[in-house]
Amino acid sequence: MGFACTTRFAFYDIGRGHNHSAIIVRENLGKKSMSRIGMVVLLVFSTATVPPATAQTILGSFIALGSPADPPSIGTGAGVFDITPDRKKTSAARAAQLQGEYRFGDVLWVVAPFVGLMGTSAGVFYGYAGFGFDINFGNDWVLTPTFAGGYWYKGDGTNLGSWWEFRSGAELDYRFANRSRLGLAFYHMSNAGLTRQNQGEQALLLVYAVPLH
Repeated sequence: MGFACTTRFAFYDIGRGHNHSAIIVRENLGKKSMSRIGMVVLLVFSTATVPPATAQTILGSFIALGSPADPPSIGTGAGVFDITPDRKKTSAARAAQLQGEYRFGDVLWVVAPFVGLMGTSAGVFYGYAGFGFDINFGNDWVLTPTFAGGYWYKGDGTNLGSWWEFRSGAELDYRFANRSRLGLAFYHMSNAGLTRQNQGEQALLLVYAVPLH
């Protein structure tokens, strides 16, 4: 079996040398993609297993980092995906978007990991993991920058160029006395140059998070 495989690949290299270069390029892209995937997954699951923070990091009389008093929560969102469609792309069009997340809360200083699922009316599916951190303005308003990465299935939507896509953005919420949150989230999605085609898209959602007491 080993001899047969060696002979087959040797013949392939001789007869199709130009294709061999393409294989090397694809392998390099695969290694680059997997290394980025590994970094995201390692950060999310390692932070989810350490003891939570116990106090905010105070930056002034009105601003503080982290929300250690907030428990884990379930975050839901509904809005519009591809809010600025590229008219040159026949598949580009606005679509309704729904998403759900499990948010672990602050588990490593102010870092709060999460996992989630997203889908659109165009048949898009996105399963992802990531992290964010809270910037508190007083007791009620919270701005949360986030970064995530995950598996992307384009369905009938815009081709973003890769099966692995990154999501970056921010969420601005009002926090109620029971620690639930209501706000708006804006996200940008792209593959960060993993492939030659890197068609980024934006989404805008109304979000609501319910604490798990």
